[in-house]
Amino acid sequence: MRQNLSRADDRRGRQRFILNAPLIVAGGEREIPAYTRDLSNRGVYFYLGSDDIALVDREFDFTLELPPEITLSTVCLIQCRGRALRKEIALRNLTGVAAEILDYSIVREPAAGA
Repeated sequence: MRQNLSRADDRRGRQRFILNAPLIVAGGEREIPAYTRDLSNRGVYFYLGSDDIALVDREFDFTLELPPEITLSTVCLIQCRGRALRKEIALRNLTGVAAEILDYSIVREPAAGA
């Protein structure tokens, strides 16, 4: 997993980290793999396959794996509820999704040494 935790250069009011981390979108009975481009405490931008974009409605659930560099402790699995703000066609049959994080909870923290 490539991580560059420098601040994204933009005019947003919140600190945003450039981060390539796994993300799973809950699409009915399916789990759709995706990965983040950047992340803040209120939003996330992620990529998923263009064939799966119809499963990302206005509001949707997703799970995000945060690395220790972000949590300042251990890897954490976070369950989120989000709202899609925009969708953009990206390269290589991918679609980018900018989403607001409406709510979240920590699902698990792996045991030390895991």
